[in-house]
Amino acid sequence: MEVTGFPTSADIYLELDGKKVAVVQSYTAKASKTSQSVEAFGESEPVGTIAGQNKYTLELTRLYATDDAISDGINFYDLSDFSLVICKPDRKIIYSGCQWSSISEQGELDAMVAEKITVVAAHRIETTV
Repeated sequence: MEVTGFPTSADIYLELDGKKVAVVQSYTAKASKTSQSVEAFGESEPVGTIAGQNKYTLELTRLYATDDAISDGINFYDLSDFSLVICKPDRKIIYSGCQWSSISEQGELDAMVAEKITVVAAHRIETTV
């Protein structure tokens, strides 16, 4: 497989109702699972494990609202049930059902920029390009 390029910030964005509302400079993603051990009386080790629910937490850095979103009056604090789309050379990863859990800003005059947003996603899907 030939890799033709690396993702750029235009390849990481927030989507709301099918519209790109913000471009993301970088991200970190963390997946965790609420798995449990199955214990049996008299056994010194678990006899098995039960898989729990997945939890996806994403930290997004330097978000820039798109011109369309700015003209529509976008406010990062009002975002709810949005998606994070990450386009890589060989696949696309979509985190959907997103809600923000924290926002940190750095003030710049006339700029719709959020410095860091922590997001919790309900679902993660991966498709090949």
